[in-house]
Amino acid sequence: MNKRIAIMAALLAAVSCANQGANQNAAPEQTTPNVEVATAVSRDVAQDNVYASTVQAYAVNNIAPQTAGRIRKINVEVGDYVVKGQILAEMDRLQLDQMELQVQNDDIEFERLKGLYEEGGLSQSDYETAELGYKVRKTNLDNLRENTILRSPINGFVSARNFDAGDMFSMSSPLFTVQQVTPVKLLVGISESEYTKIKKGDQVSLTADAIPEKVFTGKVERLHPTIDPATHTFKAEVVVPNTDRVLRPGMYARVRINFGTRHSVIVPDQALVKQEGTGTRFIYILKADNTVSYVPVTVGLHLDREYEILGGVQEGDKVVVKGQALLKDGVKVNVL
Repeated sequence: MNKRIAIMAALLAAVSCANQGANQNAAPEQTTPNVEVATAVSRDVAQDNVYASTVQAYAVNNIAPQTAGRIRKINVEVGDYVVKGQILAEMDRLQLDQMELQVQNDDIEFERLKGLYEEGGLSQSDYETAELGYKVRKTNLDNLRENTILRSPINGFVSARNFDAGDMFSMSSPLFTVQQVTPVKLLVGISESEYTKIKKGDQVSLTADAIPEKVFTGKVERLHPTIDPATHTFKAEVVVPNTDRVLRPGMYARVRINFGTRHSVIVPDQALVKQEGTGTRFIYILKADNTVSYVPVTVGLHLDREYEILGGVQEGDKVVVKGQALLKDGVKVNVL
């Protein structure tokens, strides 16, 4: 009986060892990843970039008399559109009225002296002295008029009124601020790499968040000559006619500038994979033997659902657009 049990145990042990040996010799099962591919193409790509900026008045004038005085009359309010030469306010006129009477008398006296001089009854030096005094007083009258009757020097909107009629103007702040909005301007910060690609007179387009349904056109009026060492950008001043006056200072805008075209390789945006932790972008390229090659790429512009590739991919390359998660360099794939 003990002998039979020993034989059965020996047989079971032999079977177990055989099974273990078979398991060790069996090759692990491998699955070929399924992928979808697309062909890289090349074409001319418009090199336009969009820059954020803020609408500014083309000119801002702070209007005030040269000396303190009583404000006699206010003619405009904040938000009013005024034209060049329009009277905005009047200061106390006492000095102006006195100076006008004096110059009226000077007109009569100077004409009398001029007649005497022409008839030989007045020396040239006396005449020139009288003429100089007369011109000085007329200049003083003109200056007093400008500082008593305040006019707008530009067309624009009144954006600030800091005093009321009857106030004593103390020169602490201007009476009015007038901003010219036809045209308006924007200062656009552009990368120094584009410095040679833009010039005065180039056409641009822009949109404003407050008026999303309309596209405005303008042009580059001047380029600032220096580059900011902190941001490596330079300023381009863009001017927009704004004849309908819908763009207002302070509006947030996006300015699109075209730097010409570049012939580039284009791939679907699904082909690009971003390497975690580094930000490096790469693409898997399908080889003739149905293996894939890992290729880091230099990326240009994002074009709707495509990317411009500046290096790493050639026209005609087959790039993987689906199934990259299971891939690594040199892996054989099954193309769907």
